[in-house]
Amino acid sequence: MEVVVGEPTRVQTLAEKNPTQVPPEYIQAPENRPQIKIPTTEDDTSSTVPVIDLFGFDPDHWGDVRRELGQACKEWGAFQVTNHGVPIHLLHRMRSVGLSFFKDSPMSHKLSYACPPGSAASEGYGSRMLVSTSNDTVLDWRDYFDHHTLPLSRRNPSRWPDFPPNYREVVVEYSDCMKALAQKLLAFMSESLGLPSSCIQDAVGDFYQNITVSYYPPCPQPELTLGLQSHSDMGAITLLIQDDVDGLQVLKDGEWVMVQPLSDAIVVILADQTEIITNGNYRSAQHRAIANANKARLSVATFHDPAKTMKISPASALVTESFPPRYCQIVYGEYVSSWYTKGPEGKRNIDALML
Repeated sequence: MEVVVGEPTRVQTLAEKNPTQVPPEYIQAPENRPQIKIPTTEDDTSSTVPVIDLFGFDPDHWGDVRRELGQACKEWGAFQVTNHGVPIHLLHRMRSVGLSFFKDSPMSHKLSYACPPGSAASEGYGSRMLVSTSNDTVLDWRDYFDHHTLPLSRRNPSRWPDFPPNYREVVVEYSDCMKALAQKLLAFMSESLGLPSSCIQDAVGDFYQNITVSYYPPCPQPELTLGLQSHSDMGAITLLIQDDVDGLQVLKDGEWVMVQPLSDAIVVILADQTEIITNGNYRSAQHRAIANANKARLSVATFHDPAKTMKISPASALVTESFPPRYCQIVYGEYVSSWYTKGPEGKRNIDALML
């Protein structure tokens, strides 16, 4: 399938016309459509991803944190963390500047930062990551702004919005805090498997970090579409914050589970390269975003990936005669190319690497 990036009508523009129906190109196949229900007071909200208190990384609690984290990585591949050391006011500021860009900037200003056509995963303002030349491509009900933030050689704030005035300053501070948290979490994951704390980080190498602010406008028929189709992330670890609108779901035992928004928490999502490095002991999380009929939703995802030249394979300490390697070695850049060629549906890209 040939894949190109086009210049579509922005979803926000569609939504502002108050349509009564979703355009055909946004309608998912019946088997992929979400089961939308109206929440009631009787609903069980206990079925959600684990919430782990990091206690500000107090050494007195490290044993408990490692144990809880290891269990969540094995059973879910996703969890939320509190007392994570990232200033709460910074989470609020990041959400605030992201929302202001989408809600308060005129479309002409937003389009001045549009992703260049013909280049997958390019930095800037966009609405689609993938566009097939065939007519069967289903589009996501979202707009986004993607920032290249690490390594510093990729970080060029002049390519980011200058409205609101503190936008670039907030993104830089947020980027640095997310990097520090990702490193600490990978260290705990390594230790929870009986490995040296630097094991997973060493396998990943220096982070290539992207920050993507996603805006999901109200949708007239949320039961027919998805804000973001089912996928697992390509890289090592994703850190995500939400606003107070439900939308993020994680697949657990064949059921889609809502990740309840917690304003002071950060959602941790294991990505494919961590699954490979841990030889399947920990699994990347298949997740998606559903649309909402009445409310817009905002999320900020920070992706931490290897360099394109890194070779990723199971950690030697986790490969034994009784537990042989489950994945073949991959050059990360080739994995990314495969992801963008085949599309992000489900976990089929990493499944193709299983031995």
